[in-house]
Amino acid sequence: MANAAIRTETHTKQSTKDLLESTDFKALVSRRWTVSFTLLALLFVSYYGYIIVVATAKEFVSQKVGGGAMTLAIPLGVASIVIAFALTAYYVSWANKKYDPEVERLKTQLIKR
Repeated sequence: MANAAIRTETHTKQSTKDLLESTDFKALVSRRWTVSFTLLALLFVSYYGYIIVVATAKEFVSQKVGGGAMTLAIPLGVASIVIAFALTAYYVSWANKKYDPEVERLKTQLIKR
């Protein structure tokens, strides 16, 4: 009985090692990092771009818009928040449609071994 457990554990470790070294797994990890860092870069550019514009171009962002007391900084700030929301929504959509099904496929492949 103990030998069967040891063989199963060894087999599972080998299957896991094979999966981690497979090109499918490496491609999935690479794709996830590519998507994550691209979205992160876009978020940083959006947010820090807004901060830099507000800090350095006071005349530009203090222009009145809409005929009221609102300045251009307010819509730019809202746009920064909307961009962050849109990037998050894109990531969730991508993960649900592409990443999660591939993870499930790889899990199933590991279990079948």
